[in-house]
Amino acid sequence: MRLLLDTHTFLWWVEDAPALSKKARQAVANPDNECLLSLVSCWEMAIKLRLGKLKLANRIERFIPEQLSVNGFRQLEIDFRHVARVATMPFHHRDPFDRLLAAQAKEEKLAIVSADAVFQKYGVKRIW
Repeated sequence: MRLLLDTHTFLWWVEDAPALSKKARQAVANPDNECLLSLVSCWEMAIKLRLGKLKLANRIERFIPEQLSVNGFRQLEIDFRHVARVATMPFHHRDPFDRLLAAQAKEEKLAIVSADAVFQKYGVKRIW
């Protein structure tokens, strides 16, 4: 299965945080699953770093590539199809990062690993 990691899921996985659910942890750890981190999440982390709402073990330009490599995750680029899909989506959620993640999950037929139940309103399979 191809999985899109929500930003908090990626961070909780990296930190081995207890907030990560057992089901989510098993899905990410399963070697049969391909885990993707969207560039949307990288953008969200960069903004939160700048605002002082997030701290990372290293500078973001080093942290994310290292964690992708160490964990065997792949980066999902933002494609125009993803952006265009946002224009057709209802406003179940005003968070622009989550809306774009939902669009990517829909366009790429990905399940999203997230504690945020709003993704189900968009018809995205959510693992938590």
